[in-house]
Amino acid sequence: MARLTTLKPKLSTLPPRLGAAKPDTRKEAEAQRTRQRDRDDPSRKLYNSRRWRALRDAVYERDHWTCQKTGQICVGKHPAPNSPVADHIVPHHGNPDLFWDKDNIQTVSKAYHDSQKQREEKARW
Repeated sequence: MARLTTLKPKLSTLPPRLGAAKPDTRKEAEAQRTRQRDRDDPSRKLYNSRRWRALRDAVYERDHWTCQKTGQICVGKHPAPNSPVADHIVPHHGNPDLFWDKDNIQTVSKAYHDSQKQREEKARW
């Protein structure tokens, strides 16, 4: 009895014509946005350094884990609204002197940083 063979397909698969699918959840959308920012801005990699984490923790200690704008105690764990964020007072825009200047960093709550601070920065630009 003869053996049947599978025929090779004559057509290859086509790339999607609609682009990338939109993320299903807000968490996925935020992760995608973060990846895009990391690719577009080389200074973002500084935030993953050991030196940054040590500086950030020193600022939290200096400020007694208190939001310098609202007075709220920042004891939450990310992404809680009362979690601490090390915020650059003057945006560094990749300038290493501003980025590493301890006097240019303050402790703020995530709630303040993600709302009021972002509105202020967008109004400046």
